Amino acid sequence: MSKSTKMEGKNTTEVAQDDKVFASCTFETLGLHPRLCQILNEKLEFKVPTHIQAQAVPVILSGKHALVNAATGTGKTLVYLATVVHHLLLQNDKQRINRSDGTYALVLVPTHELCMQVYETLDKMLHPLHWLVPGYIMGGENRAKEKARLRKGISILVSTPGRLLDHLKNTSSFVYTNLRWLIFDEADRILELGYGKEIEEILTVLGSRQGKSAVQRQNLLLSATLNDKVNHLANISLENPVTIGLDDKKTQIKPLCTNVLSLEGGVENASDGPGKLTNSSNGEYNVPAQLIQRYVKVSCGSRLVVLVSILKKLFEGSGLQKIVVFFSTCDAVDFHHLLLSEFQWPPNSSSEAESRLFLECKTYKLHGNMDHAERRSAFNEFKSEKSALLLSTDVSARGLDFPRVRCIIQYDSPGEATEYVHRVGRTARLGERGDSLLFLQPVEIDYLDLLKRHGVLLTEYPLLKLLDSMPFYGRNPNVKKVLSLEMHHWVLSLQKALESFVITEPSVKKLAMSAFCSWVRAYSAHRGELKSIFVVKKLHLGHVAKSFALKEQPSLVGKSFQKQLKKRNRDQKQKGGSKRRRIVGKS
Repeated sequence: MSKSTKMEGKNTTEVAQDDKVFASCTFETLGLHPRLCQILNEKLEFKVPTHIQAQAVPVILSGKHALVNAATGTGKTLVYLATVVHHLLLQNDKQRINRSDGTYALVLVPTHELCMQVYETLDKMLHPLHWLVPGYIMGGENRAKEKARLRKGISILVSTPGRLLDHLKNTSSFVYTNLRWLIFDEADRILELGYGKEIEEILTVLGSRQGKSAVQRQNLLLSATLNDKVNHLANISLENPVTIGLDDKKTQIKPLCTNVLSLEGGVENASDGPGKLTNSSNGEYNVPAQLIQRYVKVSCGSRLVVLVSILKKLFEGSGLQKIVVFFSTCDAVDFHHLLLSEFQWPPNSSSEAESRLFLECKTYKLHGNMDHAERRSAFNEFKSEKSALLLSTDVSARGLDFPRVRCIIQYDSPGEATEYVHRVGRTARLGERGDSLLFLQPVEIDYLDLLKRHGVLLTEYPLLKLLDSMPFYGRNPNVKKVLSLEMHHWVLSLQKALESFVITEPSVKKLAMSAFCSWVRAYSAHRGELKSIFVVKKLHLGHVAKSFALKEQPSLVGKSFQKQLKKRNRDQKQKGGSKRRRIVGKS
């Protein structure tokens, strides 16, 4: 989640160095209520607003609808929480607010984790203001308990779209006649997850722009990236909005043409005239200036060895740090979590006492197939750790604020190019230094050109230097260095040890085979600009199997997948031939 800075122990010099992130003003000079400024200072330890907060807060305080677009980790969440609480404090000074008044503000977020994170920040902010009640509702929670809380009254409610729509339709005791704010946080992710239909129904129930009650409503939309669906949502939910954090030369919000139909189906048949919405995904990506971005070029069969070697070096080089590794599938997360939690080193030691875990750090996992209690536990424990490793799908890529994350590793490339920005946004937040590392196979190297076109430049990671620094364990340290990475003695010995471990552990092998299968499916599902870069036909499935420490490619999966590819190619050729025959016949 985005938040302001905790400037603990920072002197004047350090503050000056953060001028790219933090504004020179204070929360008081932005016009916020004195009581709220005291809470931000004392309870949340937020001393100085970020630039996006300094830009957005005065605009939102004026009551105008707003579209806030800024890089991740710049403090967008506090923009709307602070302004909502400010207005409620002013209202309470005139007429006391009661819990029975119902909900004044609705905050819609895409995931369970972000819902809890926003709620926890809100809860801290409202703790001294006992007459304002924070609350959350989301899938996976006990619906009857949620209904009871709504009946008592929740002043500011954080929710996922599906569960909110459920209560709007079915909970008659849910009072929202005094609703003054409707806020879409991480709006692009909400729509990417397929909540377009739910959002349209929510807007129908509440009223798109001004609401159906006598109370005038302010709608806010916040997003780190823009696309056609987000622009469409802005057009149907915002009235004469002020755009904040946008480069007007690249992104403009204009009236929709009549052919644009729905959030669920996307924006179709938009004209090329004045009504056309521009798409900011064609412009430069916003990434923190202090983020060091690198890539490692490695063949598919050596990927696993390189990943675990880099992780080992990072944790041994600096004990207190947190790292997040992104994978494309839930099965891949489960396999690598079990492997890294149990794989011991060195192999073939004379006694068990000499062997120890290859990676000696606390390892957590997070993905959408975990039940709600597991996800919450992993999320909270990783947040509280000073040094730990998190293996995750893109469920962690949006909005989540994990303190002190030093490095982001994208082991599997993102399914969409814009997702790169959100993944690396988990580090280098609010002026802190951070590193990111992107894994690419030689056949995928054109991805660098795609990122370059969006203003993102990566330098190559010194991989051979890392491998040469790894321990020899019985090998002659004066052995001649090999030129090929695949034939490097460390790569060969570690790959052999990983394969031996997997083949002797049935549960690990089963996960490896499932992960292999789902990884190939995910690889074939790249969309848009990435479809021509990540081509499944260029893969050697035997080498893919090695990346899951499997000595042999799972034959059934491989054959069936190759049959599907052959059938698809055959069908395409037949369609092309039939079209040519029709053209010839007409002539």
